[in-house]
Amino acid sequence: MRTMKEALSYAHVVILIYMVQTGVTVFSLPQIEAQYFGTNGWLSVLFVFAAVSVNIFFMALVYRIGNGKSIFDLMEQVLPKWTLIPLYGFLIGVWSMIGLMIVKEYVLIFQMMAFPTTDPMLLKLVVDLLILYLVTKGIYNIGKAASVFFWLNVWMLFLLFFFFGDFDWSRMTTFVFQGGEDRKEGFIAIASAFLGYELCMLLFPYADRKTKIIRATLMGNGLLTFSYLTLSIVAFGFFSVQQLKEMMFPLLDLMAYIVLPFVERLENFFYGLFLFSIIVTSTVYLWAATETSKRLFPRIASKYLSFVLVAFQYAVSFLPDTLDEVKNWLELFGQIEIGIAIGLPLFVLILLIVHKATRRGN
Repeated sequence: MRTMKEALSYAHVVILIYMVQTGVTVFSLPQIEAQYFGTNGWLSVLFVFAAVSVNIFFMALVYRIGNGKSIFDLMEQVLPKWTLIPLYGFLIGVWSMIGLMIVKEYVLIFQMMAFPTTDPMLLKLVVDLLILYLVTKGIYNIGKAASVFFWLNVWMLFLLFFFFGDFDWSRMTTFVFQGGEDRKEGFIAIASAFLGYELCMLLFPYADRKTKIIRATLMGNGLLTFSYLTLSIVAFGFFSVQQLKEMMFPLLDLMAYIVLPFVERLENFFYGLFLFSIIVTSTVYLWAATETSKRLFPRIASKYLSFVLVAFQYAVSFLPDTLDEVKNWLELFGQIEIGIAIGLPLFVLILLIVHKATRRGN
């Protein structure tokens, strides 16, 4: 039985959601905004934030109607467990692949920047071992680790003040969303950068009522939005829209402008610190896949299930060789995860409504 000591606190949930949502996409976010939305593309972040907030509202309904129970228990009290096997297998596969591709993309970029002669799979192996160690410690310890990693990353936001001297509002122009390409595709691409909040549904049984987990999720998502919005505004005021369209990683290009007399290539240092956020993101997705696997194999210890999933991830990670291939894979699974983020709470909500209506009828 879960004790009070093992419950996630409000601060843990806020930071955990923020860290899970923060991915490698942040380095190319201004480029995505400029390419698909054109002038003042940073405003697109606000539209995605509104859509995510509405989605979290449906998760709040699941939490309230289900009395904070696990979504797995809620589904299994309505449907026979064997009918949920395809759904569980689908969730395990998607969450495992997202965790895999996030690490692979980070490793390939890091190798390109700092270790061009090092085998990227060796770097990924080291990161995967760290993730495996952390996921076996349980979600409460993952939350504590995320809180420590949060302070190692969040201070970098203050570096954006460094660019205010060269910031020019005229680069924004008075036009809104002019010169973009496919706004629908751009909306999906930016929405993928917000993914991670949907995993709050798996945290329901690990937080007490006092934690107010939905409010904490909204707060974490709001903190991420503020981070994205600040970065995007600075990028659009420092570079022109055309420059942003031609850049691969505008955030790294921004960091390259910071020059200190005792440090060379400071952007490599900042990107290295970002590893902590990648570890948290991949770990929580792997934890989610492990939690789902436990519903299929309840007699197998969690640590063995996590080991199998990590081994599976590592074997599959040999398939995409280039950064473009990894991005294509990540884009595909990101779109699938958007469907899960929208569809899973609606599915559980419908089951709960039907179940309650059936009980009242009886």
